[in-house]
Amino acid sequence: MSFRARILGAAAGGGLPQWNCGCENCNLARAGEIPSQTQSSVAFSANGRDWALLNASPDIRQQFADCPALHPTGLRDLPLRSVLLTNGDIDHVAGLLTLREMQPFTIFATAGIHDVLNDNPMFAALNASVVARQTVTLDVPTEIAPGLVATLFPVPGKVPLYLEGDIVETELVGEQTVGVHLQADGQDAYYIPGCAKLSDDLRNRLRDAALVFFDGTLWRDDEMMRAGLGSKTGKRMGHMSMSGEDGSIAAFADLNVGKRVFVHMNNTNPVLRPDSAERAEAEAAGWIVGEDGLEVTP
Repeated sequence: MSFRARILGAAAGGGLPQWNCGCENCNLARAGEIPSQTQSSVAFSANGRDWALLNASPDIRQQFADCPALHPTGLRDLPLRSVLLTNGDIDHVAGLLTLREMQPFTIFATAGIHDVLNDNPMFAALNASVVARQTVTLDVPTEIAPGLVATLFPVPGKVPLYLEGDIVETELVGEQTVGVHLQADGQDAYYIPGCAKLSDDLRNRLRDAALVFFDGTLWRDDEMMRAGLGSKTGKRMGHMSMSGEDGSIAAFADLNVGKRVFVHMNNTNPVLRPDSAERAEAEAAGWIVGEDGLEVTP
């Protein structure tokens, strides 16, 4: 068997360049001076033939076109077996609408995330007689593709922006934000594209892991405010920052994780520039900065 993980989209919501943003990174990407990145998704396979997508990005059509392993093998034969959702964010579920052409696969998610889909009649375009919806219970292993087993676990986070009320809890622990432990043929990996805090429970799960894909939304908590692009901190958005005493680089320093890969990076994040000091700092700390098309094995 061949356990493979391929980053389809390394950016957070909006991608790089973001359509309405004139920040330094977006302008450099438009000019071709740094790599463009599509929105958040990773594909996993236990055998190199059958694939499961973790999150369905709005850029999924381009991501499929750019990934030969996901190309049709016949008139309507596709290596896609499932899509597993880690939350109900638009950048993680909107791509499902592109997959509405009567192609069989299974959508795996917690009951809470399935409720988000069920409450939006637009997702009925995914014909229930063709696209199955399977509820996954936290901490119960579930096969999501041949030989590929996923176990979901709660991660501190918040509800999607469009479900926020007057009071927003940014470190909720439940079904609204989950991480994924993937296992195949004695190898394993973790996928956590959104995380507000590295709790003690989460630290214990990840200690000595071979491979972790982790939330890399912002370099610093007030990054968007400093750039003049918003009034929210990373913590308010439910994301840890990479740098700082309470950032992910520091939090992972003593966990003995084999390979650490940042994914879900906001368009403002300076690590998206290959020659930036921040990129050099992250790599010196042992991190890989994810990019579209990057394949990683444990």
